[in-house]
Amino acid sequence: MLATIGVKSVNDLIAKIIPELIRLQKPLNLPEAMSEFEYLNELKATASENQVFKNFIGMGYYNTIVPGVIKRNIFENPGWYTAYTPYQAEIAQGRMEALLNFQTMVCDLTGMQIANASLLDEATAAAEAMVMFYYTRSKEAEKKNAFKFLCLKTAFRKL
Repeated sequence: MLATIGVKSVNDLIAKIIPELIRLQKPLNLPEAMSEFEYLNELKATASENQVFKNFIGMGYYNTIVPGVIKRNIFENPGWYTAYTPYQAEIAQGRMEALLNFQTMVCDLTGMQIANASLLDEATAAAEAMVMFYYTRSKEAEKKNAFKFLCLKTAFRKL
C-alpha cells in the first residue's frame, strides 16, 4: 500500500501528511503493553472499587409508588440515557425527552391544555406548574391582572 501511494514507510507517510510543527518530537511515555487477560484483570480490580448506591430517579424526596409501566418505559428505558448521536449530551437530552413524553401523555389522558412533569421534589414541580400556567394566561386574564394562586392547607405536610 505504501508503494502504491509513493512512500517508503509509515514514518514517511506521517511526515508527508502531518506538519512538523504539530508532530510530537519525543516518544510517548506509555507503560508496557499488557495482554488482554492482564488488562481484564486490572479492569476488574478497578471496577471492584466502585460503590453501588440506591437509585432514586423519579422518586422525588418522598416515598413514592411509581407504576410499573412508567418505570419500565420512562425511567428504565436506555433510549433516554444513552447516546444516539456522537455529540449528544445523553442524560440531559434523555431526561428532557422523557419529561416531554410524560407531559404529552398526561395532556392526552386528561384533556388538559398543559401539564407539568418534573423529576424534582413536589414543591418545585408545583412552582414549575404555576409559572407555566401564569405565562399561558389569556389576554383577558392578563388585563384583569390575574396572578393569584390558591392552595389548600392540607396540601402541605410537616417534615
